[in-house]
Amino acid sequence: MTTNQKSLNDDVKLALPDNDCEQQATPDVEIIEFDYSKRSQWLRAAVLGATDAGACSMAIGEFVSVQSQLDIEVAQIKRDNARRATGEPENEGDKEKLPNPAQASAASAVAFAIGAAVPLLAASFIGGYKLRLGMVVGAVTVALVLFGWLGAVLGKAPIIKSSLTILIGGWFAMAITYGLTKLIGSSEL
Repeated sequence: MTTNQKSLNDDVKLALPDNDCEQQATPDVEIIEFDYSKRSQWLRAAVLGATDAGACSMAIGEFVSVQSQLDIEVAQIKRDNARRATGEPENEGDKEKLPNPAQASAASAVAFAIGAAVPLLAASFIGGYKLRLGMVVGAVTVALVLFGWLGAVLGKAPIIKSSLTILIGGWFAMAITYGLTKLIGSSEL
């Protein structure tokens, strides 16, 4: 460097505290711990809804899915409370299990494939429109009840409540889908 040039470091002087007493005192701030798992239900639903074009059917499916999960968890709480009341030790290992996304996606894919096959198979061999529509509704009704029953049995939840929740949710989704396709299909532009 020449004598006319100055280094930036020559002009800048930083005063660093020599000890903790020279630092500014800060008020005690209460740090509130937040349980982020409380967001998991709606965040999972939002991610699922954002990645699928069928927003209405996804919303109904998500409602039915979370309701089924709630039924299973409530039933488990009741079993745990009954176990505690009798003095049986709890199995702590089960409570530490975390969700498995691969298992959930595989179950969803299989259930989707089976659920999609039911109306297709029911409608494939019927010629008349009204008869075909009736067969699809009947076959889907049976399939929805069976899905509800299977979910309740696997989760040891109330069978009737689970089956009805899935049946009514499925009917509602079918009615909206049917109505929208009729509306779009019958409009003349």
